[in-house]
Amino acid sequence: MIQIAPWKIAFIIFVCAWGVFYSLPNMLSADTQQWMKNNLPGWMPHRTVNLGLDLQGGAHLLYEVDVDQTVKERVEQLVQDARNALREAQIGYSRIGTMGDHLRVTLTDSGQAAEARAALRKIDSGLDLQTSEGNVLDGVLMPETIRHIHDQTLAHSIEIVRRRVDALGTTEPVIVRQGERRILIQAPGANAEDLKAIIGTTAKLTFHLVEDTPGAGRAFPLVEEPGQSMNVQRRAMITGEMLETAQPSFQDGTPVISFRLDNVGARRFCDVTRENVGRPFAIVLDNEIISAPVIRDAICGGQGVISGNFTVQSANNLAMLLRAGALPAPMKVVEERTVGPTLGSDSVEAGKVACVMALVFVIALAVTVYGLFGVFASIGLMVNMILIMAVMSSLGATLTLPGIAGIVLTIGLAIDGNVLIYERIKEELRAGRGVLAAIDTGYTRALTTITDSNLAALIAALILFSFGTGPIKGFAVTMCVGVITSYFSALMFTRFLILNWLRWARPKTIKV
Repeated sequence: MIQIAPWKIAFIIFVCAWGVFYSLPNMLSADTQQWMKNNLPGWMPHRTVNLGLDLQGGAHLLYEVDVDQTVKERVEQLVQDARNALREAQIGYSRIGTMGDHLRVTLTDSGQAAEARAALRKIDSGLDLQTSEGNVLDGVLMPETIRHIHDQTLAHSIEIVRRRVDALGTTEPVIVRQGERRILIQAPGANAEDLKAIIGTTAKLTFHLVEDTPGAGRAFPLVEEPGQSMNVQRRAMITGEMLETAQPSFQDGTPVISFRLDNVGARRFCDVTRENVGRPFAIVLDNEIISAPVIRDAICGGQGVISGNFTVQSANNLAMLLRAGALPAPMKVVEERTVGPTLGSDSVEAGKVACVMALVFVIALAVTVYGLFGVFASIGLMVNMILIMAVMSSLGATLTLPGIAGIVLTIGLAIDGNVLIYERIKEELRAGRGVLAAIDTGYTRALTTITDSNLAALIAALILFSFGTGPIKGFAVTMCVGVITSYFSALMFTRFLILNWLRWARPKTIKV
């Protein structure tokens, strides 16, 4: 009699029991699932397969990032840096500013052009300096520098958007770059309007001293006084990057936002407020002044309060946006789609019908062609389906409509391993081998073929997962899991079933 090592028997039983245990929450009602999450210990199975946008419904948004604005801000920053560099080098200039998307410096002495170029190159290695009219220097950002700025802006925007979407509690959102300046966001179970309200806000917070000189500085509109504006200094004394945290709170019964600065911001805020007692400063949010309090005393604790016409909800939202960080550039919606939960439930039902029909037809064919051995293969197929659900639940994977297609395809691939084994057994029986020898040889010699075919399918699925997005990745996930579980069910579980049947029935001959 063919023997299976005790550790293999224990492993097969453990895997099957684990699969049933961890796939069970998917069969329970939503209320029962919630009770399990709230009351069961962390090691107990309570996670379920997450439904994707096409199955659960939700929001599909395509944003375009204004990366040109980031380049413009970079050039404006170069103006201040160039001014400081020329002063340190004691190079005279009559005018310095921007001309379109490049820096222009007019020198008072054309003989200092070489020294000026050397000083300006130090502030930015990506600046291409050209001389015109003898005493005019034009600084243009190199194409590779602009591409680097674009890439950084997209990467930073994606990270900020992810923090904001995660704060909404959305499960498994898809946030990926698309093309040169676009970001695709798919959020299952989210409301499109709520999502746009959170994502579309730049939330760029800066603190500026109010400009005393008329006509100088930069004017921003006052939120609390529509139609009025206030001039503030161009250079911000505090920026949103210096915020350590921001939380909604109440002051005198009015919603406010309390904030805490990091060490650099706290030290700078203390120095500026100590030197400017009695002067007003403006709190600017997305190019609007939301508050302009007067500095009564030095603020050195690194903590403060932002007041304004906030409601409880707006204070909560703004605090969350400030914690997540400001977007590096404005974004606008260029495509919006909403998938309703009704359409999602229809897709789920259609997917269930497809899976059940695939199982029924494959099982019927297996039993018709291979008889009792087809029953063993069908039991292995059912175990394979249970293991797929268990693995995806434990990983918190997202099931999409293409993912259901991957499961249906896996059903066919799973039975294919048993077909190879059974056909090999039939060949051994025709060659005159005994029952035990034919079965053992069939499993042993089919191992290489099954391993090669499954490995090829797994490599293809991994490539799809690595380079694909959205639906393609959903298909690849179920394919990867299905290939691994079908390998177990075909080579280990069905062999275990057949050998136990042989011990029990002890047949003299078998018909495959």
